[in-house]
Amino acid sequence: MLGALALRMSSPPPTAGGGSPLLESVKQALVLRHYSPRTVEAYVAWVRRFVLFHRKRHPQSMSTQEVSAFLSDLATRGAVSASTQNQALATLLFLYAQILHRPLESIGEVVHAKRPARLPVVMTSAEVDAVLSKLDGLWRLMASLLYGSGCACSNARRCE
Repeated sequence: MLGALALRMSSPPPTAGGGSPLLESVKQALVLRHYSPRTVEAYVAWVRRFVLFHRKRHPQSMSTQEVSAFLSDLATRGAVSASTQNQALATLLFLYAQILHRPLESIGEVVHAKRPARLPVVMTSAEVDAVLSKLDGLWRLMASLLYGSGCACSNARRCE
């Protein structure tokens, strides 16, 4: 019985969830570089998604055309945000440079996800008057001072 226990302890642990050797090597490389557990989880998921997108072909047999096709598909068919597409790109750059030791030279033509237009939310003078008319006393004074000084904004950095 002691021999069986020693044998089990000396053999390497099975991969979690029956993961592939590629995914395990990605995970180990990220953990060794002290990436956060959430980042490790996300990168492994992106590598898995990339491989599945290309019908389970190993990334070693693929080139920049396949990477470009995957990233473009994320933007067009997947309708992901620009930051999500950038995370997928960072994952693939890490995979090819650190795991496969074949840094990607140039990704080529990639359809980029659109960044949403950020419009400032500004109240009209009539809306400000309507809000101030509902306040009285100290609350009205504070709101008037904030509005008049320009600090009644959603971007706290501008108000510092």
